[in-house]
Amino acid sequence: MTGPINPNLLLAVPLAPLAGSAIAGLLGTKFFGNVVGRKVSHTATIAGVFIAMVLSIMTLMDVLDGNTFNGDVYTWMTIGSMKMSVGFQIDALSAMMMCVVTSVSLMVHIYTIGYMAEDEGYNRFFSYISLFTFSMLMLVMSNNFLQLFFGWEAVGLVSYLLIGFWYTRPTAIFANMKAFLVNRVGDFGFILGIGLLLAATGTMHYGETFAQAGKLVNMTVPGTTWPLLTAACICLFIGAMGKSAQFPLHVWLPDSMEGPTPISALIHAATMVTAGIFMVSRMSPLFELSDTALSFIIVIGSITALFMGFLGIIQNDIKRVVAYSTLSQLGYMTVALGVSAYNVAVFHLMTHAFFKALLFLGAGSVIIGMHHDQDMRNMGGLRKYMPITWITSLLGSLALIGTPFFAGFYSKDSIIEAVHESHLWGSGFAYFAVVAGVFITAFYSFRMYFLVFHGKERFGQAHAHDDHAHAHDAHQQKVAEHGHGDPHALHDSDAHHEEEEDDHGHHGLAPGQKPHESPLVVTLPLILLAIPSVIIGFFAIEPMLYGGFFKNVIFVGENHPALEEMGKEFHGALAMGLHGFTSLPFWLALAGVVAAYYCYMINPRVPAAFYKALRPIHTLLDNKYYMDKFNEVVFAGGARGVGKALWQVGDRVLIDGLVVNGSAKLVGWFSTIVRTFQTGYIYHYAFVMILGVLGTLLYFFPFWHA
Repeated sequence: MTGPINPNLLLAVPLAPLAGSAIAGLLGTKFFGNVVGRKVSHTATIAGVFIAMVLSIMTLMDVLDGNTFNGDVYTWMTIGSMKMSVGFQIDALSAMMMCVVTSVSLMVHIYTIGYMAEDEGYNRFFSYISLFTFSMLMLVMSNNFLQLFFGWEAVGLVSYLLIGFWYTRPTAIFANMKAFLVNRVGDFGFILGIGLLLAATGTMHYGETFAQAGKLVNMTVPGTTWPLLTAACICLFIGAMGKSAQFPLHVWLPDSMEGPTPISALIHAATMVTAGIFMVSRMSPLFELSDTALSFIIVIGSITALFMGFLGIIQNDIKRVVAYSTLSQLGYMTVALGVSAYNVAVFHLMTHAFFKALLFLGAGSVIIGMHHDQDMRNMGGLRKYMPITWITSLLGSLALIGTPFFAGFYSKDSIIEAVHESHLWGSGFAYFAVVAGVFITAFYSFRMYFLVFHGKERFGQAHAHDDHAHAHDAHQQKVAEHGHGDPHALHDSDAHHEEEEDDHGHHGLAPGQKPHESPLVVTLPLILLAIPSVIIGFFAIEPMLYGGFFKNVIFVGENHPALEEMGKEFHGALAMGLHGFTSLPFWLALAGVVAAYYCYMINPRVPAAFYKALRPIHTLLDNKYYMDKFNEVVFAGGARGVGKALWQVGDRVLIDGLVVNGSAKLVGWFSTIVRTFQTGYIYHYAFVMILGVLGTLLYFFPFWHA
């Protein structure tokens, strides 16, 4: 423990949002009789997050001055030599994450005042998002696996509550249960990884575990020949696959858009889904010793980055386009982890947090202006009605596609360069995936931008969708999007539509109505998020990637020189931005923008022709590679089959038939035999008594063995 960082101030960082959550969740709801109103609830939670943000910035300043903290603040349990405690490890990585979590959370809290103004669950929502902030801070500040796992599960729990916030909707309940179950699959791997490391090292503290990394390299999983460190790292990454929505555990994130838009920005763009990226970066001393685990990470990240981007092209729901964009960008971060460019992955995590939160909140502003209509085919020409939303969404889109000098350019191009410099198995496919993803990202991002903000005004009309490339049978679309193979899906999606009207009043703009710009409480967070989305990459790239910002925090082995090779070619942020205009990613991004403009602004017959020519591929994408169907048939169907077998054989035959009814029949049979001796004659009873005595003697005195 060094430096003047005060552990009591560190404790106040997560506890301030927790206090705000308790005020809004207990005193502001029916639990304690609505003691406080809306104003007190949002003031308490915003104040708590603001305090946490100020303290986080102060902590970051201390870290930049060379001060760190690594110690326990509370011992929960001691078992032999193993201590389970609450503690903080404050260094460049955790301080940066604290600032990202609290700043984005503060913007979302302010935004929520306007977005949820008409919702009956206003206080409950503020309590949830503040509780989420507490959970995420406990995760990123932890110095041991126990606290990491607590934060990990807590953010999953709050995510479940927020996705199903509108719990009267069948689709919301389906989505939050899906998220909960898929994350349990990843978390099972995560706890196995922690268990393997605990069994091998006897400690749950990061530093003590890392100190034994050399010993772990030569160990195997008991009873097998598997390298223990590789098995533990892969298990830990499986946890990251669930939380950070990597293929094939990605299926929960698009459906999580059933929750209110503010949580899409907070949880599913900026913070919770990046927990896996943070965790692997924190565990870099372990992952660096297993090339097998790194190659596994590269392949999973590449598949996610490329194939989830394809799904963004065919979406018509504005929030789902941004959701699939999030999946793809998480794939980019994962690929960077796999090539040992942890600094680059965390750098992209930071820049992505700002511009993706901006895009989600911008989408929410559009939804407000459209009276809660999320279908882009009913929009168009919103630029003149919603100028602040338009310009901030444009800035976010430019950052997302990697436009030179924008934040996303510095982090995204650095990932591509790191993959190019890597020689690990799988890096060849990864390079193709991240380069091809540049064009795909630009195409779906500006398809959304042009359909929403430019072109013909399609609102306030009958819903005759202009996007012929995606105009297919409405029933099939609703089944695909909401039913997941359920023959009753159309009924459920109609119920969703009716519920949405109930929650928000009129759904969509009526004939003659015009969109309107959102109130200041909504647009101010957009403006504040747009600033770092533009400039933060320029100022942060040199210290975070090539300076000493992550020195003694992130460890890279000598046999993984990708970042070192990149450093030889780096000549400053300005030079990199200027060179970006001549690079392949820039021209691919420009081609994607031009293609989207031509297809959706100049000649809409082109996407219609593509749809006709490539209908099987469109069907494949529209059904999300049939992953939901596969899970429904194989895993859910298998679980139902096992459950039915346990019911038929285990419950009915073994328990009811054999144990319960069988024991009753056995007693009845024995009673029938005994009843024959109940005659009322004394000599019959004497005879039975003699038989009993004789049997006892034979049992206890086996004299024939003497």
